[in-house]
Amino acid sequence: MTKRTSAKYKIDRRMGENIWGRAKSPLNKREYGPGQHGQRRKGKLSDFGTQLRAKQKLKGYYGDLTEKQFRRIYAEAERVKGDTGENLVGLLERRLDAVVYRAKFVATIFAARQFVNHGHIEVNGQRVNIASYRVKEGDVISIRERSRQLAVVLEAVALTERDVPDYLEVDHNKMTASFVRTPALGDVPYAVQMEPNLVVEFYAKN
Repeated sequence: MTKRTSAKYKIDRRMGENIWGRAKSPLNKREYGPGQHGQRRKGKLSDFGTQLRAKQKLKGYYGDLTEKQFRRIYAEAERVKGDTGENLVGLLERRLDAVVYRAKFVATIFAARQFVNHGHIEVNGQRVNIASYRVKEGDVISIRERSRQLAVVLEAVALTERDVPDYLEVDHNKMTASFVRTPALGDVPYAVQMEPNLVVEFYAKN
């Protein structure tokens, strides 16, 4: 199990938002934070606090990446020509675990990381068990034949709470997904507003 699988909804409560749009999120019932002081009125965030929250939310969305992992992806986004915030989102969406999650092969990003790590995924016919593996345009991601009838897969495919984005072409009969193109921020079906521009501001100042 990944270190955050059992605690994924703590991230929702910490952020004060249902960041994955999950029907079972505690935020659907209780919109305040965890603990005995969770209902206290929150003060207005400073610019630093707003930027930090934006970073924590984006980092948490992709399975609560470590700061080292996220900073490394950000540094690469900065080196690539174009808008750094857009580049950051594009690089995050090219992670193999993110593609497996977007394709609805599993129900959560945490399950996607575990699913990849356990060797259930192939890229262009070759088994890949590294969740951070970066897919390229035209790559075909598939579930290994012996893993296609797993309950976790069948349940995820049947979920109606989210759709497959148009930068993937998915065939749930064959359990394959083609990565058509790297998405822009507006293409990514986040359940809540993500603000990568504030992440850029955070790292520019810290």
